[in-house]
Amino acid sequence: MTGHVPVLLQEVIDALRPRDGGRYVDGTFGGGGYATGLLDRADCHVIAIDRDPDAVAAGQALAERYAPRLRLIEGRFGDMVEILSAEGVAEVDGVALDLGVSSMQFDRAERGFSFRASGPLDMRMEKRGPSAADLVNEADEKELADIFWRYGEERHSRRVARSIVARRKEKRIETTGELAEIVRRAVGSSAKDEIDPATRSFQALRIAVNDELGEIERGLTAAESVLAAGGRLAVVSFHSLEDRAVKDFVRKRAGRSPAPSRHAPPRTAHAASLRDLTRRPVTPSDAEVTSNARARSARLRVAEKLGSRA
Repeated sequence: MTGHVPVLLQEVIDALRPRDGGRYVDGTFGGGGYATGLLDRADCHVIAIDRDPDAVAAGQALAERYAPRLRLIEGRFGDMVEILSAEGVAEVDGVALDLGVSSMQFDRAERGFSFRASGPLDMRMEKRGPSAADLVNEADEKELADIFWRYGEERHSRRVARSIVARRKEKRIETTGELAEIVRRAVGSSAKDEIDPATRSFQALRIAVNDELGEIERGLTAAESVLAAGGRLAVVSFHSLEDRAVKDFVRKRAGRSPAPSRHAPPRTAHAASLRDLTRRPVTPSDAEVTSNARARSARLRVAEKLGSRA
């Protein structure tokens, strides 16, 4: 797990309540933090999934150490139902998801997720398909502006898109350093800024390249489907778009979807399938934030599948 510190580790493991003989899914294996936490807490089995081939390759030693209790599979957590079915598993007792980019991906300049050190403008978690460079150099100005606004909540999205289109007429934008400088010049900075001006645009591109919000929606639906009665879902998110998607999903499945407005007719009630165990998300302690800056924006939400455990 070198270079990767799992966020809210104890809180996630406590929420999932691993038991001897239980079966759990770590849908975002990364450095194996949650999987290891589950396996160390109880004599259980974990099926770990990661879409990044580098994470799967690096995790083989851990899989061998915990064999046969740990099964590590390359794939997307949105395909959890099919992955588990191929393993002969119909139900599990818990699912953990750690959303967004991992520290290992972020810290390696050659993966192109960060502008802290210039590298190829890539951002592909699966290392295949269209890259961030393809998107930046080929999408039209309106599409780019929409991406920066929707996924990065960048106020200057149109200005950033316009600057990118102007620069790529001179030469193709190939590196994270080039793009970061273009965005910084377009956005500007002030003494009030707490983050680098390029942060929101880089987040937006990463989400678009990897269809992260679509994958979250598919993953939450899949997790609900594979959970046994009484099983729990624990999701750690790191920015408002992720947390909002998780909150809205759980609230809806818990039968708490509000009407669009007080003037609108009440919506048809749907039978609740989940119990919301965190009306307010769990946040990291001051000590964890001090020791791991990545934890600063983390939010944990937990839900339980309704029904009685056999």
